[in-house]
Amino acid sequence: MLVGQIEEIVRHPVKSFRGESVDQTKIMEYGLYGDRSHAYLDDTKKGNFLTITHFSEMVRYKAEFIGEESMDEYPEVNVTTPEGKVVDWKDPELIEEIENKSNRKISTIDYSPSHVPIGPIAVEHILLATDASLDQLKELWGKEEVDSRRFRPNLFISLQEKVPFIEEEWIGRRIKIGADVELEFVGHCKRCMIITVNPDNAERDSSLHKTVIQERNNNFGVYASVIKTGDIHVGDEVHILN
Repeated sequence: MLVGQIEEIVRHPVKSFRGESVDQTKIMEYGLYGDRSHAYLDDTKKGNFLTITHFSEMVRYKAEFIGEESMDEYPEVNVTTPEGKVVDWKDPELIEEIENKSNRKISTIDYSPSHVPIGPIAVEHILLATDASLDQLKELWGKEEVDSRRFRPNLFISLQEKVPFIEEEWIGRRIKIGADVELEFVGHCKRCMIITVNPDNAERDSSLHKTVIQERNNNFGVYASVIKTGDIHVGDEVHILN
């Protein structure tokens, strides 16, 4: 049954940095090609990942791959800083800047396309959200438009029938995207303070998280595991499988 189409595909080459919106990519066994394949380690916390939870301004740094996707190695990763400077993600001046702003000593870690980066991908392979749910949350919150980047979905679906939170009813079922890809919905996405951080200026507003807790039992979006890999594109149809 046709339920909608892919409106946006977002991957995050560097964990907790702003992601890049792409027209097409591959679904690998671990999720989107290159998603969270690079990360900064917080060496003051015995090698834990540095995330928005500890350094909220990470949302203002945008990471993107430069070059063609390859199965041998990932393309170079460039980072655009809040001031608009474009540098390599391992640039010493960038590392020093992040260390000074976060008051932490950091190091880098990255994976290969053939390696499943279980560490950086916190729970499941793919995070999905829908337009109807985002619109309904805006009404529940009662403030300005809710930016989907707060929730960091990999796939943003435009629904045929605009039924808010219908995706939660799909848990335990499978979908097919385009010609080949199949995913299985496995659970709710429990939210944390990250959604309180404005992706443009890194300012926090706890009222959004309180709204999600009170109105949605702290759930927004659903996780899915990869069943069949393949290529996906913006505009691909999404079908629920029987």
